[in-house]
Amino acid sequence: MSEDSNIKSAPISFNDEQVMLLDTAMSFCREKSSVARVRDLLLSDSGYDAGIWQEIVALGWTGIAIPEEFGGSELGVNALVPIAETMGRFLLTTPFISTTLASQMILQGASEEQKTRWLPGICEGLIASIAITEDEGSWDLEDIRCKAIAHEDVLHLSGSKTFVFDARKADIFVVSVMYEGMPALVVLEKDQLNENALRREVIIDETRRSFRLTLDGVQVKTRNMLPAGNTISTLAHLNMLANLLLSAELAGGTAAVLNVVIEYLTTRKQFDRLIGSYQSLKHPTVEILLGLESMRSLVYHAATVWDEQQREVAVRMAKAQACEAAIFAGDRAVQFHGGFGFTYECDAQLYLRRALCSQLLFGDAAHHRKHLAPLLLS
Repeated sequence: MSEDSNIKSAPISFNDEQVMLLDTAMSFCREKSSVARVRDLLLSDSGYDAGIWQEIVALGWTGIAIPEEFGGSELGVNALVPIAETMGRFLLTTPFISTTLASQMILQGASEEQKTRWLPGICEGLIASIAITEDEGSWDLEDIRCKAIAHEDVLHLSGSKTFVFDARKADIFVVSVMYEGMPALVVLEKDQLNENALRREVIIDETRRSFRLTLDGVQVKTRNMLPAGNTISTLAHLNMLANLLLSAELAGGTAAVLNVVIEYLTTRKQFDRLIGSYQSLKHPTVEILLGLESMRSLVYHAATVWDEQQREVAVRMAKAQACEAAIFAGDRAVQFHGGFGFTYECDAQLYLRRALCSQLLFGDAAHHRKHLAPLLLS
């Protein structure tokens, strides 16, 4: 079975809700996240504007994929894609993706009492994060070294997590641990963390805020552990959703890079000719466009088949294409700008940094193609 046959197995749908969200998100992000504003936030502690976050909450975006009974609008996961894509296009940095991933883990794996305890708060602006990755950096989410040991009704945690995004401002964390020899998920509240539990990490994408979370000495009630029988399916759900949203972000970023490239090629002159007239620059620019169109098609195909058996194939294809196309676009943009392109002042590096970071979250292109092989050829 070829990759093309999987793409054609279901038409790409773009419903009215997605159209409305895309239009709203484009208008909102264009107004709130100019490149100058993005650069200002690079120097801030949180990396985002708390006022903009409250506007996002007021728009209802934090509850888009949460059922109405818990305060959401229940539009589904596919409604998250145009928002993530547009945020990636304008580098609007907020805790949106971290909070969305955490809320979907709770929705997927928690008991009804736990959902009622946390999901309404998320719809109202509670910031959440996930603590899944450890020092080994394994993309196998079931490869967990952190531990939880129960004494009566209290869990004693140990170990550490890395790449915990937006942790400094998070109100709750969904953490993966090993409990009685099996993977388990625990929800921590910020006041349960020790004083020095969080340490800022330096990562290539300066628009993101990443932290190391030390769990040694942390104690939490056993009622904060999600039901054990749901853990594996919840981690698999998280893996697919994270890759879908990252792919959507990369699609938006690639569109922005293409605009940066075209603007430069149509204004910069050498030897009294616009440099965009040279074939050596035209051809890579067309490759960027083709990569973008392919990436967006795969992303929205994955959103279309999210509730079907084809989901894993579609998401892995989207992430593999997104990683390679976005990095190529960012790299060409830097090269096209010549000596200026290698400086910090060139905007192209912001998008290249985002692409390089995103490819290492939840699997790069080679990783996803390795898992695609048995799915497509079996």
